[in-house]
Amino acid sequence: MFSFFKKDPLKQLNKQYSAKLEQAMQSQRNGDIRSYSQLTFEAEQILDKIKVLESKIF
Repeated sequence: MFSFFKKDPLKQLNKQYSAKLEQAMQSQRNGDIRSYSQLTFEAEQILDKIKVLESKIF
């Protein structure tokens, strides 16, 4: 009945993915390669979740 009040999980994951990539870019610019690789790995995990949700929707 009130499904339009529910937040879109795909939109939230895309926002998290963008934030992780932004953090990774800043770490790379600062020369912190370990942090960059960790953040990139976390972003890839979020991207995998996004792909799973998209495959269920479409």
